[in-house]
Amino acid sequence: MSNLRHRAGAGQSRPDRLPEEEEEPYNIIPVHNLLADHPSLRYPEVRAAAAALRTVGNLRKPPYVQWLPHMDLLDWLQLFFGFQLDNVRNQREHLVLHLANAQMRLTPPPDNIDTLDAGVLRRFRRKLLKNYTLWCSYLGKKSIIWLSDRSSDQRRELLYVSLYLLIWGEAANLRFMPECLCYIFHNMAMELNKILEDYIDENTGQPVMPSISGENAFLNCVVKPIYETVKAEVESSKNGSAPHYAWRNYDDINEYFWSKRCFQKLKWPIDVGSNFFVLSGKTKHVGKTGFVEQRSFWNLFRSFDRLWVMLILFIQAAVIVAWEEREYPWQALEERDVQVRALTVVLTWSVLRFLQALLDFAMQRRLVSRETKLLGMRMVLKGVVSAIWITVFGVLYARIWMQRNSDRRWSNEANNHLVVFLRAVFVFVLPELLAIALFIIPWIRNFLENTNWKIFYALTWWFQSRSFVGRGLREGLVDNLKYSLFWVLVLATKFVFSYFLQIKPMIAPTKQLLKLKNVEYEWYQVFGHGNRLAVGLLWVPVVLIYLMDLQLFYSIYSSLVGAAVGLFQHLGEIRNMQQLRLRFQFFASAMQFNLMPEEQLLDARGTLKSKFRDAIHRLKLRYGLGRPYKKLESNQVEANRFALIWNEIIATFREEDIISDKEVELLELPQNTWNVRVIRWPCFLLCNELLLALSQAKELVDAPDKWLWYKICKNEYRRCAVIEAYDSIKHLILHIIKVNTEEHSIITVLFQEIDHSLQIEKFTRTFKMTVLPRIHTQLIKLVDLLNKPKKDLNKVVNTLQALYETAIRDFFSEKRSSEQLVEDGLAPRNPAAMAGLLFETAVELPDPSNENFYRQVRRLNTILTSRDSMNNIPVNLEARRRIAFFSNSLFMNMPHAPQVEKMMSFSVLTPYYNEEVVYSKEQLRTENEDGVSILYYLQTIYADEWKNFLERMHREGMVNDKEIWTEKLKDLRLWASYRGQTLSRTVRGMMYYYRALKMLAFLDSASEMDIREGARELGSMRQDGSLDRITSERSPSSMSLSRNGSSVSMLFKGHEYGTALMKFTYVVACQIYGQQKEKKDPHAEEILYLMKNNEALRVAYVDEVSTGRDEKDYFSVLVKYDKQLEKEVEIYRVKLPGPLKLGEGKPENQNHAFIFTRGDAVQTIDMNQDNYFEEALKMRNLLEEYRHYYGIRKPTILGVREHIFTGSVSSLAGFMSAQETSFVTLGQRVLANPLKIRMHYGHPDVFDRFWFLTRGGLSKASRVINISEDIFAGFNCTLRGGNVTHHEYIQVGKGRDVGLNQISMFEAKVASGNGEQVLSRDVYRLGHRLDFFRMLSFFYTTVGFFFNTMVIILTVYAFLWGRFYLALSGIEDAVASNSNNNKALGTILNQQFIIQLGLFTALPMIVENSLEHGFLQAIWDFLTMLLQLSSVFYTFSMGTRSHYFGRTILHGGAKYRATGRGFVVQHKNFAENYRLYARSHFIKAIELGLILTIYASHSAITKGTFVYIAMTISSWFLVMSWIMAPFAFNPSGFDWLKTVYDFEDFMNWIWFRGSVFAKAEQSWEKWWYEEQDHLKTTGILGKIMEIILDLRFFIFQYGIVYQLGWGLILIAQVFRPFLQSTRLWQPMVSVARLYDIMFGVIVLTPVAFLSWMPGFQSMQTRILFNEAFSRGLRIFQIVTGKKAKGDM
Repeated sequence: MSNLRHRAGAGQSRPDRLPEEEEEPYNIIPVHNLLADHPSLRYPEVRAAAAALRTVGNLRKPPYVQWLPHMDLLDWLQLFFGFQLDNVRNQREHLVLHLANAQMRLTPPPDNIDTLDAGVLRRFRRKLLKNYTLWCSYLGKKSIIWLSDRSSDQRRELLYVSLYLLIWGEAANLRFMPECLCYIFHNMAMELNKILEDYIDENTGQPVMPSISGENAFLNCVVKPIYETVKAEVESSKNGSAPHYAWRNYDDINEYFWSKRCFQKLKWPIDVGSNFFVLSGKTKHVGKTGFVEQRSFWNLFRSFDRLWVMLILFIQAAVIVAWEEREYPWQALEERDVQVRALTVVLTWSVLRFLQALLDFAMQRRLVSRETKLLGMRMVLKGVVSAIWITVFGVLYARIWMQRNSDRRWSNEANNHLVVFLRAVFVFVLPELLAIALFIIPWIRNFLENTNWKIFYALTWWFQSRSFVGRGLREGLVDNLKYSLFWVLVLATKFVFSYFLQIKPMIAPTKQLLKLKNVEYEWYQVFGHGNRLAVGLLWVPVVLIYLMDLQLFYSIYSSLVGAAVGLFQHLGEIRNMQQLRLRFQFFASAMQFNLMPEEQLLDARGTLKSKFRDAIHRLKLRYGLGRPYKKLESNQVEANRFALIWNEIIATFREEDIISDKEVELLELPQNTWNVRVIRWPCFLLCNELLLALSQAKELVDAPDKWLWYKICKNEYRRCAVIEAYDSIKHLILHIIKVNTEEHSIITVLFQEIDHSLQIEKFTRTFKMTVLPRIHTQLIKLVDLLNKPKKDLNKVVNTLQALYETAIRDFFSEKRSSEQLVEDGLAPRNPAAMAGLLFETAVELPDPSNENFYRQVRRLNTILTSRDSMNNIPVNLEARRRIAFFSNSLFMNMPHAPQVEKMMSFSVLTPYYNEEVVYSKEQLRTENEDGVSILYYLQTIYADEWKNFLERMHREGMVNDKEIWTEKLKDLRLWASYRGQTLSRTVRGMMYYYRALKMLAFLDSASEMDIREGARELGSMRQDGSLDRITSERSPSSMSLSRNGSSVSMLFKGHEYGTALMKFTYVVACQIYGQQKEKKDPHAEEILYLMKNNEALRVAYVDEVSTGRDEKDYFSVLVKYDKQLEKEVEIYRVKLPGPLKLGEGKPENQNHAFIFTRGDAVQTIDMNQDNYFEEALKMRNLLEEYRHYYGIRKPTILGVREHIFTGSVSSLAGFMSAQETSFVTLGQRVLANPLKIRMHYGHPDVFDRFWFLTRGGLSKASRVINISEDIFAGFNCTLRGGNVTHHEYIQVGKGRDVGLNQISMFEAKVASGNGEQVLSRDVYRLGHRLDFFRMLSFFYTTVGFFFNTMVIILTVYAFLWGRFYLALSGIEDAVASNSNNNKALGTILNQQFIIQLGLFTALPMIVENSLEHGFLQAIWDFLTMLLQLSSVFYTFSMGTRSHYFGRTILHGGAKYRATGRGFVVQHKNFAENYRLYARSHFIKAIELGLILTIYASHSAITKGTFVYIAMTISSWFLVMSWIMAPFAFNPSGFDWLKTVYDFEDFMNWIWFRGSVFAKAEQSWEKWWYEEQDHLKTTGILGKIMEIILDLRFFIFQYGIVYQLGWGLILIAQVFRPFLQSTRLWQPMVSVARLYDIMFGVIVLTPVAFLSWMPGFQSMQTRILFNEAFSRGLRIFQIVTGKKAKGDM
């Protein structure tokens, strides 16, 4: 590249500034030097964009600095406003790349391609500043963008866009606060305008200067003060343990800019003395803004009040109507009394409104300040008004009954009072009726909410507080209709079920209990008369189930709807290789149609006509109408193009070692050599076809040619097999016989005769069909001889002679004499001259190194001999799954692919902290206590892949297996790492995008000639093995490295690299890479290795540079590997205002690297993901979705399907992956369509980059509240009017946790995250701003799911404690004789049992499985899972979820739990399990078990064993699951010796006195204190709630001593701050220790018993690793450690 000047003004020191003659490092395009030799610079669009930035023209030059000729608009802004130099360099490339890409996409291309198109810039400016203009309009401020839409002032437009990008690029943590950025932009753009309009400063008389300028002025004067405020607030949160209301998080500070007060208080330049900033104790600073997060379960009621009002009013009305005990409700409602009683629901409603107003005041009162008086007034008024309504309704309702009772009938006066009451009700529900009207016509509501007219504010002020987000969220009419229908159906089912099966059966027993007299109370009676408490206890479980069973109905209906939507999307039509064989012939056309860009007429795109044509075409492809494969033969280019892509896919399979060399030959599409006249389908399709054709020929001996050929042609593969076999044999025989010999001419004549007879359709007359099998046998013999490593020429000659004899003597129908044969040229002219035998001297075999020839011979051999159907090719299940999914997806509906040049550009972003990159030699070899190493484990689980790997290593020059630890160590480490959840696996997967784009770019621009030649050349290269040699020998500096060096890359012309780099970059945010380099951490070397091998990979990290004694500067740094210099080079270094991590770490890490991403879209990928080459081919189709409307909006997040790749490791991993798979496929599919409420859950989602860049980034980052950072991106997207879709024609791999402890930690993390979401403003706003039905969808798929799981567990508690009271109090005895009571009991039990079986987790799995793998397979899988104790696992994880969800809402204490993603083959000891599960499972299970036991001994009903079993079986199942799951799913969980060691270890841990610094893993006491941490941070309400819950242990005056003592300990823990200093505390701790010993012994007893039982251990192993067993693995040795000797 040419040398160039440095950009002037580079005053900032760069630590590794290059010497003057070297050039400035660049990221993707050397924008600073447009003459450089770089493939991207050949695009005029790039030059046009760069030139547009240079049009500084007559702008006033910045004073005090030298202006140099090559400076551009960004330099101009930098010198005026004091931005950092590297920020300017970064945004220059960002802007040039984006504008160039946008201009490349224009259709038709602009008239002048050398200048920047005005429309491109205008569209970009509108998109980038859309949020700013909305904000201005919301605040009633005039936008500062002074542009007229008619005349285009390009320079000014560029300045606005550049200014915004420069502010964003340097804002660091302020990027989480989009409206704060709007405020900064607004003021800076105002100053920019003054400079552009040449204003004169009134004070100095000089031209206006910005209020901030100078080196790093923007960072120091604008970003830093606000950053310091955020930082101070975080510090006051005491690492997130202070209550949320005590400090401002990112959202609070951002929402300060949602009111005009920011202009009055903050001013510009920013007034640091304002009360917005945290000052040291002078004045009180601004408190919470917009919302106060309070810990309480009432949040669920506040956020989803409409749902609870509906449920409460219905149950009230249902009880009133059912009380009459009529058969149907409408019969009861004919009576006026019942009608009037039913009207009490309105009273209840008014009370609920009052409650809502009270809660609002209690929770949000901290928002009220002098600046927000109106808010306080509204809260008070709402309370007063709802109190007035209660009074009005109460008085009017009382008057109805007084009149009725005095008249003793429904007189006219009574009816008049009723009418007055109804009028009041009408006024009360008027707002609701209005809301319903607006729901039916959604666009009016959207219009009203989005226009910022004062009059509308006045009208809506009463109903909801004004908020910048959450306006105009209504969907279009069609979507509205779809999800409304869905929910009407669900609600109707639920209410019918509830009325007839829950409420009605309870009425008779209730009445009977209330009438019950002379009960002998065994203890005291709580209420003076009647048995109110007993009735209450009977109803509690029913009411709890009534409140949660909507989840059940949602689950059922969503499964069915999801299956229907999946069917319409054509999911699962190709499930296996047999179905693929049927469709393969249409496959090339489908690939051409979907993956290759069409030459389309400009006006034809997107019209109705073209859509209709597409639909017809897809139909033809799907069912092979019009025989599209016929066109392949005529269109050789299409066939070659298909072959290139298909073979490349097969080649990546081989690189990944999921298929063997032999399978490659069976699967690939060979090039058209040997003059074969038909498409040469892959061998696995042609198997057995030739033999079938032969048998047809034998059967139809006398049939004419036409008929026989018609029969053969019925099957396309058979026709091709016959023609290919004939053409190949002809070519082969003529090839091995020397040309100018007599034998050669004889054979030529023979084939001419055969050809002639075929032409005139007399083949069956000319030749005897019965001889064909003999010829077939001899041909096989010949081909076998050629395939042998040592070629025996004599045998070949003999075989040829035999063949010749058969053909000449027996094959012709009419015998010919010797003379005739000589005359026809079928025998030698001069037999005497041929002294020896025929062919003896004429045969010449090609050299063994001619791989191409022998590969064809092998193929011919396969066609001639294969008898089986090859349905199990490839052997590897993963390879089969991937081929099936890919081929199926090509028949699904997807947008057309544009050319690579015209596609949207995108980036992938992966946050990485300190996880594994590549496994080291030590990690692979080190054995665990059972003598199992990671490598041994992987060789066992992936046995076939290990074999393929060794085969590949031998082919690449490995002589013996020992070399694998020396010469081939790197390959070995990578092989193992690609099977774990490592960074190298993720990087390999994502770099497939780059590889795919290069290949597609080649195919887009390649001429027919290139493709044909290329295909031929590749064929020969691949076949003579030179490819492997080249890929393994090429030096790193060559154009592309061996990992990316694919076969197709041999054909590239050079521009493919430029195109692909412009369209794709991959940024890995390795937060601590700088520290890792300093410490010489091996991770740093491995990351460098990844950069070296992947040219599109960039690494962003935070660099800490010490400046003084305790002071540090922080920088965001981007690095890449430079091939020329052969070292890592630093591209950008942007200074940060302070430490990166203020909130949650992962979103902060994503946010700092976000400025280095490029393109229109960004795909967020986690560290545990993988990608596949064949899926990467469809990325450009996926990105086209951004152009299509889904409903009334275009998408802002494209949801992508995931495949969980860890399912095969153990049955436990299988359960997790089954549950997860149904969630990420069926669950998300239904949420996106019809429910329109999909958020962002998993990671492969693709974000509209510029949309999110201006609206707060890819996730939220406030401490604790945003612990599930990703989901808030979805909430934010929906609230700000985005649209989330879901697409299933493309998939990304994802790993999940595989051991029970890892899974439980993951579940705990998710449940705690949901607990925090309940408190968040996002959930509150969605609950209020979405329409009723979308609000239901939202609730039941996010926090509602966890809440309902908790309610299920509470139901069990309520049921058992209730029965317990009835048994001990003696009421049960009194009722036992009556049958009605049992009816009520049956009602409760049936429901409880269904729910506990966890049916609503199983149904979606079964349905999704049947859709994709067939119904029988799905049922089989489900039964297998049941046998593997899946229900035990699901019941156990219900316990985990409810424990952490409930605890988080009550007390907080959510924290990020690193689950670790290793392999699980290790036995976890009992002490560890006890620490993890004692509080969440064991103790609860023991409590329930105890109640069940005592109940059995005291209850009158349970005297009959059957009744007791029926009543308590599901509860016992829960108890057993909670106690036994950690052992059942623990490798060697029932090994006697290990159980004994575990007990010793447990006792040591309990009694460990230890030092102050002991960890919880070492000392019981430390653990015991840690388990109470949440009580330290909880509020007073949390403490009271905790005490109330603990009081249950004192209910029984029996005081079963165990319970009493435990209750005292729990309450003492709440009062620990007061008790710890007294003498009582130490004895308390000792008692607690004894309790833990007792619990431990109780839990270990059944385990010890099962360990002692013979045969139980091997059964457990089989259950745990069944999947692996069925594939014939040696898991048993893995678990027991009896490793076969001699294994590697």
